[in-house]
Amino acid sequence: MLRSLCAAAVLGLAAPAFAQTAMPFALDWKFEGPSAPYFVAIDNGYFSEEGLDVTIEEGAGSLAAIPKVATGAFPVGFADINSVIRFLDQNPGAPVAAIMMVYDKPPFAVVGRASQGITTPADLEGRILGAPPPDGAWAQFPIFAAENDLDVSAITVEPVGFPTREPMLAQGEVDAVTGFSFSSTLNLIRLGVEEEDLSVLLMADYGVELYGNAIIVNTDYASENPEEITGFLTGVARGWQSAIDDPAAAIVSLLERNPAADPDLEERRLQLAINDNVLTGYVAANGMGGIDADRFAAALEQTATVYEFASEPDASVIFDGSYLPEGDVLMLSAE
Repeated sequence: MLRSLCAAAVLGLAAPAFAQTAMPFALDWKFEGPSAPYFVAIDNGYFSEEGLDVTIEEGAGSLAAIPKVATGAFPVGFADINSVIRFLDQNPGAPVAAIMMVYDKPPFAVVGRASQGITTPADLEGRILGAPPPDGAWAQFPIFAAENDLDVSAITVEPVGFPTREPMLAQGEVDAVTGFSFSSTLNLIRLGVEEEDLSVLLMADYGVELYGNAIIVNTDYASENPEEITGFLTGVARGWQSAIDDPAAAIVSLLERNPAADPDLEERRLQLAINDNVLTGYVAANGMGGIDADRFAAALEQTATVYEFASEPDASVIFDGSYLPEGDVLMLSAE
């Protein structure tokens, strides 16, 4: 009897306090500065406090993350909401939706070199633009071109791979590239391009009204596991606040997953994302994660000027804010 009681006690001590729900998360891109907040949420126990065992897989562009979630291979992911809009139009009824806006101001950009004659959108005419086909910024380029009255036929578009995009610009093989502002800019600086030679044309500053990347979810999974999804979003918000409070510490979490990363460069990349894309005036006033209905309607109208919808887009199907946590956890602050 004593032996049985001792064995039971040992088993009891070895058992976890509560079961953790596995929550694989598909990123849009590599493990760089802007992905650090999610690793902080793991390392600081924010996800585990919500009963979640979160693992993170790097991605190969926003377009690739969407089908991973839509097929149920991943319950949650990170992708460009504009790509989600088109995916749902082309795949009506697909079980995927955006549930938390992260890049309130999108980082879509055209990055060129002043030494190669690129300082304004109009300078792209007669030049070579390098664009990776799966790139979220390239997907929005037609809107950027339309808003700035560009003659697209006068621009030579060179399809490039993500690994060769910035090296080709650094070597002068193309005159500009599409990409996320914080990614392409710092990659070019790392390759030896002088910062003063870079022209970063942020599409949001040139008439593009769209939102950027959001947390997306498999809606079948979410409807069956609403508390887990809200818990995940809680951990995401806390991770971003921790990264805002101490970017250098956030990069330590990143380096544990990507030891080859340059800590100074990735900290700067993270800070650019915080300043330009995440902690906007709207987020400071209203909290992280939600969208403004009028702005989103305007974004859908703008998309319709360059994309022919098969059916009228339904904003409530594209974005569902019902899983966002309540309380102050979404109120991000730089103070």
